[in-house]
Amino acid sequence: MKRIITCCLLFLVFACSTNKDKPAKTNEPTYTLIFLDKTRSVNVDKAFVRQKYQQALTSIIDENIRQKGDQLAVYFIHENTAKARALNLTVRTEMEDVSAASSTDREAAETEFSLSLNREKAQIRQRVLQQLVAQNVGSSNQETDIWASLPVIEKANETGATVKVYYLSDMVESVKGTERRDFQVRPPKNNAQAEEWAKTDAKQLKRYTLGSPDIKMILPFEPNASVKQNNPAVTQYWQTLFSELGVGTVEEE
Repeated sequence: MKRIITCCLLFLVFACSTNKDKPAKTNEPTYTLIFLDKTRSVNVDKAFVRQKYQQALTSIIDENIRQKGDQLAVYFIHENTAKARALNLTVRTEMEDVSAASSTDREAAETEFSLSLNREKAQIRQRVLQQLVAQNVGSSNQETDIWASLPVIEKANETGATVKVYYLSDMVESVKGTERRDFQVRPPKNNAQAEEWAKTDAKQLKRYTLGSPDIKMILPFEPNASVKQNNPAVTQYWQTLFSELGVGTVEEE
């Protein structure tokens, strides 16, 4: 009995020391996906929409661009969303190893890193805002294929990074076809129908492995928009669909 107790104690001591000696897990990079609606139903020339989306993009960049290896990609939502990548950027600013440095040297290195990162953020912000105001006058602005964003999210998930997804869109799916949704022609009448449609659609869309990204839908509607303009059943459809597909959190702004 004494031998068993001794062995157990030795095992516990070994396990504790092993866990203690393991290096702390480094922060995972963030993969930020931004989908900008470039169809006729979203007009960034309107002052309210432009201001809201400019502020949103600035916040997205400030929150998610933090270290070397962070990625940011911008896609346009229209008829050919999956092939509409407008930007693909990777952060290059790197914090030097200061584990053996003095407090003075560490502070200097941190200041230099912060300044360099802020410069890179400013460059990224400028390029993203240029894409915000880019006009789509081609025929692809006739349809809104948000479903096509799902394989893009799947590819981002395969990188192993923490994936964050932002839709700057009215979320009005509008694609012709017997197995597609066209909310321009036939939107869901209420939340119950929206949930029913979403659960039906999820059965065929579960072929995409999205992981558990955080998703935010940033709508272009003013606070006094009518139900016809800002149909709550449409966002309920997406809340339900994303939930059925196993995403992390879904927010609406």
